[in-house]
Amino acid sequence: MDGLTPERFEDVYRAKATSALLLDELTRDHDLAVFALFSSASAAVGNPGQGNYAAANAVLDALAERRRADGLAATSLSWGAWAGGGMAADARAGEAARRTGIRPLDPAVAVAALRRAVLDTAPTTLVADVDPERFVRAFTAVRPSRLLAELPGYADPQGGGPGEDSANGRELRAELAALGPARRTAALLGLVRGRAAEVLGLPGIEAVGPEKAFRDLGFDSLGAIELRNRLGAATGLDLSPTLVFDHPSPTELAAHLLGLLAGDGDAVESGDPERARLRALVESVPLERLRRSGVLDALLRLADGVPAEDGPEAEDAPEADAIDAMDLDDLVQAALRNDPDHAQD
Repeated sequence: MDGLTPERFEDVYRAKATSALLLDELTRDHDLAVFALFSSASAAVGNPGQGNYAAANAVLDALAERRRADGLAATSLSWGAWAGGGMAADARAGEAARRTGIRPLDPAVAVAALRRAVLDTAPTTLVADVDPERFVRAFTAVRPSRLLAELPGYADPQGGGPGEDSANGRELRAELAALGPARRTAALLGLVRGRAAEVLGLPGIEAVGPEKAFRDLGFDSLGAIELRNRLGAATGLDLSPTLVFDHPSPTELAAHLLGLLAGDGDAVESGDPERARLRALVESVPLERLRRSGVLDALLRLADGVPAEDGPEAEDAPEADAIDAMDLDDLVQAALRNDPDHAQD
């Protein structure tokens, strides 16, 4: 992600790798029984948004390998998160654990694993409480990995990926082609909000405001990647890893998806993103609010072919047989133009 700057990389690298290398240099002449390094599971499997942390811990693993080759004591433990405090005490860490399938370790189990690992002959050991199926689904959503091929839940790498025109994507295109422009946007907005609610563990799409920024909803880099993967699977589109940050609200993201589907050569018509955004906004407004604002009455008058009561705009009122040909944003604009409360606009 663009948030990983050279400065942030250096800070993490110095704290982990530089410290370990100095400790190795200062103790090489000592007859140590134990030389334990606390690495991370991110160095073994990688996590989106943690490139600096993964690289620094990979140095610890390599250092343990080198020391063992030199006949020196060394054990690098690649830990998953520990429960009970520290980094795992953060609410976001708990949410990340739910999404990734790597649960916080019971401290008593972790200490027992540490004791066993330093007495073992292996220079590196990974210790984590993993839900295999959930972890594999999250880890292989972007690309297949032979590293995990023998674990439950692993998908055949020949079975397709987010960039292919999957069955789900073809079905979605067919559904969108059968809808009017406004309903297409509403359908995609519902898809985005629904998938976002799933990623965040929220009860339903009502908890995901159409105009609320994804960052404000609680998305971090891990959640952004998972949402991108779920939307890619649903649409059959090859979506950018920075999708959620480039289109930072459900409404904007839905308009973007509509544009991509429209330009993909299928039956979904193309459209101006601003028009799509307007349609999505109107679709998201509760009916009662439309009624109180007067927009609903104006729309109903237009649908009945009733022209504006007074004003110079009356001659611009659409005929009844033209109503069906109008998009939702055209209807709203016409309603506002012919509504007395908005005549001055």
